[in-house]
Amino acid sequence: MSELRKIPNVGKTTEKDLIAMGYTTIESLKGKTAEQLYEEECSLRGELIDRCQLYLYRAVEYFVNSENPDLSKCPWWLWKDEFVEPSPCGACAL
Repeated sequence: MSELRKIPNVGKTTEKDLIAMGYTTIESLKGKTAEQLYEEECSLRGELIDRCQLYLYRAVEYFVNSENPDLSKCPWWLWKDEFVEPSPCGACAL
């Protein structure tokens, strides 16, 4: 198990995919956008993957790029496209 598993929502499968994409540390993910990660994973798999993975990557982006991330804002479903306004996690500011 790598340090990537310390990121909320990152389980075995996402950890494996991130490593396959070249991200082996939390630091290596800093500055990456959710859209970049999603597109990279789609390319890795050779197909368009479930959009829920984009939502997960939005939460990952928030977590790795925040100095003191609020864990209550980390559930992936708070980062879906269909937000209740205003979004509880501030994702509308993405």
